[in-house]
Amino acid sequence: MSKTLILKSSILGEDSASGMLTDHYIAQLDEPGLNVRDLAAIPLPVLDGRGAQALRGGENLDEQQRHLLALSDQLIDELKAAERIVIAAPMYNFHVPAQLKAWIDLVCRAGVTFRYTNKGSEGLLTNKKAVVITTRGGLHKDTPQDFITPYMRTILGFLGITEVEFVYAEGMGMGGGLREQELNNAKAHLSRLAAQ
Repeated sequence: MSKTLILKSSILGEDSASGMLTDHYIAQLDEPGLNVRDLAAIPLPVLDGRGAQALRGGENLDEQQRHLLALSDQLIDELKAAERIVIAAPMYNFHVPAQLKAWIDLVCRAGVTFRYTNKGSEGLLTNKKAVVITTRGGLHKDTPQDFITPYMRTILGFLGITEVEFVYAEGMGMGGGLREQELNNAKAHLSRLAAQ
């Protein structure tokens, strides 16, 4: 079984910068049978009230709710089995794509991937590393407009994954050679991470 879980989330297909960088990282790994999940190519359901009820379990679930619970269990099993999680998180309107948010909503489950204690929440998915590849049309790193970095660090930490490396490629829509420079820098960063 693969020790790396790869999550793609761009809706741009072959034109996706985050997808291209993720593919570059995959090519650097010497790991057969990688678990790659493209959340845009095969979208997950958006969580609603009935879905939230399903994720709490119980005996009175209908077929659709049982299916959603089984899907959540499958996604969590993939996450538990991985030692390293690589998440492509391009910036769409200052946040992560809805496709990635759908995955997050299905794997954050009380009593399964985190629990509440008298000291607050505790993540249950420890001893894992994460790499977040984030591409942006403009320049947002280290500014108040970068909501992705603190959000992804918080979500992963909430699950118990505290060793998180961010790889940035900014200015994808700005021209002037900046896109190529940023992509090259991100590729070099990813190659170093893959060699570790």
